Amino acid sequence: MHSLLHRHRGWLWPTLFLAPGVILFWVVIVASSAESLRISFFQWDGLGDMSWVGVDNYIALFHDPQFYTSLKNNIIWLVLFMAAPPLGLAIALLVNQQLRGLRLVKTLFFMPLVMSQVAVGVVFTWFYDPANGLLALVFRAMNATAPALLSDPQWVTVAVVIAGLWPQVSFCMILFMAGLNNLDDSQIEAARVDGARGFRMLYHVVLPQLRQVNFIAIAITVIGALRSFDMVSVMTGGGPFGSSSVLAYQMYEESIQSYRFGYGAAIAAVLFVIMALFIAWYLYRMLRIERGTA
Repeated sequence: MHSLLHRHRGWLWPTLFLAPGVILFWVVIVASSAESLRISFFQWDGLGDMSWVGVDNYIALFHDPQFYTSLKNNIIWLVLFMAAPPLGLAIALLVNQQLRGLRLVKTLFFMPLVMSQVAVGVVFTWFYDPANGLLALVFRAMNATAPALLSDPQWVTVAVVIAGLWPQVSFCMILFMAGLNNLDDSQIEAARVDGARGFRMLYHVVLPQLRQVNFIAIAITVIGALRSFDMVSVMTGGGPFGSSSVLAYQMYEESIQSYRFGYGAAIAAVLFVIMALFIAWYLYRMLRIERGTA
């Protein structure tokens, strides 16, 4: 037995260490996703018997005006959230300088990352309060009246996205700071000898070395925008009148509050397909860039 273990130790021990994580991934992610897809073809209240309805849930979904409102809001989240990687990079470049007092600045920018999404939502709900919030104080100092952003169907989604951007920018900042600390010093010095400074140094020397970090930052930012739920739940509950709802929140609302688990699973399936298509396209683009064929 000992000789058998010794002979196969090259693959046996890595397999034993990887097995718990792989099993957990298949049970929690893959199996649950497959079960959710199966439920989307049934009418089910979560308690009684399932009733097969085929693609009726999807047909009803594509005729539901609220679905298109949620999809539009997800697109708004996606577009505005794309500001997080460049802002994170800019802050990382700032705090990476060797200047006095920047350690405190790093801590201040890092704080949103360690706060829960619920806490961030509560903070910004107070911030947007048109009567006693910080925004109201700013407008009052200018002898103006603060807008009730969370009650305005036209601006509520933008207001919630700004709240979500706060911790997302911090996350991107941490990623880019790690990348900046791993830059090739020899390339930096060679560029300085050749006279590269400022934007030329950034564009031709620094950014190419941050390509992998940038890939991770953009991918996680897009996924975060598409699966946005916490901020909407805490700050607006999808209101007013469903105008700030996103696909993830609509899925929760239909499944948990309306007991339409099949319909909610159909929304989850559509959201999964959108994410999968983006990730596949993004990976394809990155591979083409790496191979120099883009």
